[in-house]
Amino acid sequence: MRKVLVCGAAFAAACIAAAGVPGAAGADTPSPSPTVDVPTAPGTDAPVAPGTPSGTPSTGGPSPSAPGTGSPSATAPDAPAQQPVTGNDSVSSATAVMVTPKPPSARTYAYGKSARQRIDVYWRRQPGAKKAAKPAKGAKTAKTAKVAKPKARPAVLVLHGGYWLAGDKSEWRYFARRLTGQGYAVFAADYRLATTARWPAQRNDALAAIAFIRKNAARWNVDPGRLVVLGSSAGGQLATQLGTYGRGTDLVRGVVALSPVNTPYLAYQQGEQSTASAPQQKLRRAVGELTGCVPDAFDAACWARLEDANSGTHVSAGDAPMLLMHSAGDFVPVTHSTGLASALRAAGVAATVRTVAGSGHGGALLNDPGAYARILAFLKARTR
Repeated sequence: MRKVLVCGAAFAAACIAAAGVPGAAGADTPSPSPTVDVPTAPGTDAPVAPGTPSGTPSTGGPSPSAPGTGSPSATAPDAPAQQPVTGNDSVSSATAVMVTPKPPSARTYAYGKSARQRIDVYWRRQPGAKKAAKPAKGAKTAKTAKVAKPKARPAVLVLHGGYWLAGDKSEWRYFARRLTGQGYAVFAADYRLATTARWPAQRNDALAAIAFIRKNAARWNVDPGRLVVLGSSAGGQLATQLGTYGRGTDLVRGVVALSPVNTPYLAYQQGEQSTASAPQQKLRRAVGELTGCVPDAFDAACWARLEDANSGTHVSAGDAPMLLMHSAGDFVPVTHSTGLASALRAAGVAATVRTVAGSGHGGALLNDPGAYARILAFLKARTR
């Protein structure tokens, strides 16, 4: 249902501001939502056959929390901050009437056998993709001119964060809604966590998610050659892994990574310092769980896994261009990206590192006024 809010002239400005700003989510674990955004198998998370829908199409699609109802969690900040509704996200007039657009269609699929191998797909009907009208009863069927199929749309794969230990794809439903308004199909994927699967299972799952998108691209009229990946924190590390895996541009056109843990061993070292914050100490423990080992001079297999999890070790010519972002006070400091960017540039690959004000982490970087615009500009440049 489309929501319509009419305000009196005296309160027009205040009303528009209140209606246009959804509640923010600033933690790994999202606040409970009063609506169901993406249909899933009721009462169970049992595996669904790969490539099979685990629900029915949503007519309402995902929707952000009602204005003013968002309740940030106190856990580690990694879920995307919800942004003021602008541009294609809303319509307002001089009479202070705001109409929220119809949410995109949304559906959940399985791309593997594990309960964590799930992907949420968000898309909107494209102009020219209307269903053909049925002929009148008794009327002769005449040959009609072929209707031109809409141009295949670009796509964005989103990978959540959470120390490789937690997190959920649904945290990005509001961001996905914004991107569908820009003409993208958005795929938000879960992956196996380090609590049950050791590295490189997480990268393998991200690769499997891309394979699923490519195989089924026609379902959403997606151009598999115009796919970009965006990841946050631990998901940012997975995103930069995809961008440097083999010849990165064979997989994705570009990478956007927010607070990416590009060098897990660096995070391990930072977490043992006396000045380490609680999130940095947790990240140190998470690196141990991810690799299933503690770095030791005599454990060659452990060092090999740590090197493999370092995105910089995979850099080569032909990798995907990257936009890497951290905050000035990020507990995953910008040094995780400056080294990777230097390696990419040395290989002839474009790489940009941005530091925004504050101490936000992951999706919270979107609170910076220019962050969303910068990300959108990068996506559009890479998916022309």
